[in-house]
Amino acid sequence: MSSPNQKPTGRASVPSRTTSARGAARGTRPRTYGTPRSGTGPKPRWDRIALVALVALVLCGGIGGFGLWLYGKSVESGLNRTDPFSSLTKGRPPEAVEGVQNILLVGTDHADPDSPADDPGQARTDTIILMHIPSTQDHAYLVSMPRDLWVSVPQKATDSECGSRRAKINAAYAWGDLPLLIRTVECFTSVRINHVVQIDFGGFKQVVDALGGVDMPIERDITSIHPPYRQFKKGTMHLNGTEALDYTRQRKQFPDGDFARMRHQQQLLKIMMDKAASTETLTNPMKFNNFVQSVTKAVKVDKDFKLVDMAIQFRGLRSDDLTFLTSPYTGTDEIGGQSVVLSDRAKAIELYNAISGDRMAAWASANVSPSPKPEAGQ
Repeated sequence: MSSPNQKPTGRASVPSRTTSARGAARGTRPRTYGTPRSGTGPKPRWDRIALVALVALVLCGGIGGFGLWLYGKSVESGLNRTDPFSSLTKGRPPEAVEGVQNILLVGTDHADPDSPADDPGQARTDTIILMHIPSTQDHAYLVSMPRDLWVSVPQKATDSECGSRRAKINAAYAWGDLPLLIRTVECFTSVRINHVVQIDFGGFKQVVDALGGVDMPIERDITSIHPPYRQFKKGTMHLNGTEALDYTRQRKQFPDGDFARMRHQQQLLKIMMDKAASTETLTNPMKFNNFVQSVTKAVKVDKDFKLVDMAIQFRGLRSDDLTFLTSPYTGTDEIGGQSVVLSDRAKAIELYNAISGDRMAAWASANVSPSPKPEAGQ
């Protein structure tokens, strides 16, 4: 299989130029990140925490044995389900290493007044995360892909070739819903997706309220750009669901824009995970159930997603066992009148090869500095 050697330049509909860049595959499989199934052009690629891990945590922490199974099955039967993988029949990356789970988290926020659709009348997703759980099942790596990441988007989810149409990665959802988005991410990363969880963040405020609100570190004094123009003061503020969602939607008041929004969303959902796992929640049956039910209403999963199995498999995960990453990028540019984020091809190759080869612990040890716990005002 030939390596990709095309650089992300040009308009969405124009094939990119080629270069001699080549990423050496590591591990046992003869493949590299971004390798197109046809040998044409490269396929370049939390904002918010994995609700999969979050639900698994609270289910396993609050109930044990047969009670867990019964309650989990009850919750599972209430999940909204979809079948995005049925149309993905050609050109997919090989199956993951046994015991590995790669889950695509897709966040939609139709209520966000600052997120108009890319195509009139069609929704787009502002959150795309590849959640990788290695075969050791003792950690989770969440790779956030900026919504403006400039990638190749196949014409159709059923295409065997990744193609040369270039666009922002979130356009794939607008043009072809979950199937095309999954196909685009797999083309970009050469990582096979096992499950998908679609999260309605507009409904996430009920999840925060079910927890009794959150104590959120506020980076700087800002005024929301959305009515009723709330004031957020530097320091720690206790926020209800509506306030927390409003804060994590802000980006224009921060020098790094969308990346600040991703950072704040990571902070919020790590705080939520810790509060969900707290004695305060787990020892209060009514509060616990309200939390789980609100999460259930906020997500849609693929038809083969097994909540109870996931809960048992990942019951040991806590927020300290999560590593948040951003898909490597070199900076921003303007292409066809659009502000886009350009992938750092060499670093991305190493990252996604480590994911597909089940070598993320070694990769993270060499490439990720331990992050200090977020503090107010930092």
